[in-house]
Amino acid sequence: MNALGRRWVRGALIAAVIAVALGLPIAGTPYLIDVGTLVLVYVMLGLGLNVVVGYAGLLDLGYAAFFAIGAYTTAILMDDAHLAFWWTLPAAACFTALSGVVIGTPTLRLRSDYLAIVTLGFGEIVRIAATNLTFTGGPEGLYGIPHPTIGGLVLRSPQALYFLGLAFALVVLAGSYNLARSRLGRAWLAIREDEAAAQAVGIYPVHSKLMAYVLGAVFAGAAGSFFAVKLTAINPSSFTFIQSVTILMVIILGGMGSLPGVVLAAAVIVVLPEVLRAFDQVRMFAFGIGLIILMLMRPQGLWPSRIGQIERRAVAVSEASAAAVVAADAAATTE
Repeated sequence: MNALGRRWVRGALIAAVIAVALGLPIAGTPYLIDVGTLVLVYVMLGLGLNVVVGYAGLLDLGYAAFFAIGAYTTAILMDDAHLAFWWTLPAAACFTALSGVVIGTPTLRLRSDYLAIVTLGFGEIVRIAATNLTFTGGPEGLYGIPHPTIGGLVLRSPQALYFLGLAFALVVLAGSYNLARSRLGRAWLAIREDEAAAQAVGIYPVHSKLMAYVLGAVFAGAAGSFFAVKLTAINPSSFTFIQSVTILMVIILGGMGSLPGVVLAAAVIVVLPEVLRAFDQVRMFAFGIGLIILMLMRPQGLWPSRIGQIERRAVAVSEASAAAVVAADAAATTE
């Protein structure tokens, strides 16, 4: 398929996603709207982890910990301190950012498997702490979390919560888009491709990786805050290691560093098990087989990132130009 054809396909897919996103709360049943809202939660989580894994190339197996911190911060402040939902958002952002600094500062000098093991341990520590502490409600969690309000309007209907989640997802998407094209985003890409070369040209890897970790944590905290008020009840079983792996699957399935890929993969990860719900006995087995087939057919992801491709294409053009100049000089010398 030529470049024009690829543009038409991308445009058609984007138009279809926008049409479904806007039409679902109007024409969909409450069940479908709830599924769509869950997709938006995974879009936010996927975009946050995409900053860490897709942009900076850091393997994080405990990302659900930041999701939990954001959710519990909002739940505790709304239940105990009786704060409005909108006041809990900056608090959740601060707590998740601080957590990212605390865990990231001593560990981001590690690489690959060692970093993955440390982040896995951090995720389990947060889950176990939430299970055993009193103010988090222990293993039963926290219940009766109030719905968010705008003025005097209480957002409790599936349609209202869906539009709130859509607004959150769009803000996170816009933030991820701008980060990818910022100076910091280019530094993350350089570190992901070759950390030693990035350090040689003046990029400080630890600082840049810490910024990726903190910003990814803030995005997860926003998703956690929304998740808490959507369900009005949370418990530690929602923030297990499996949750972290599921979010990582969104990144790998969609394409490392790809924003449209994250949105598409989040829909696949959430919707596919629901489609297979009629086959309850083999549902998760069929889900796993389906993911394996998808990855075999599209190892680069459902919608690969164009950022790295564009830069690699520019390098290839530059190298070709240099080779042509050298060849022309050699030909002139020979004559």
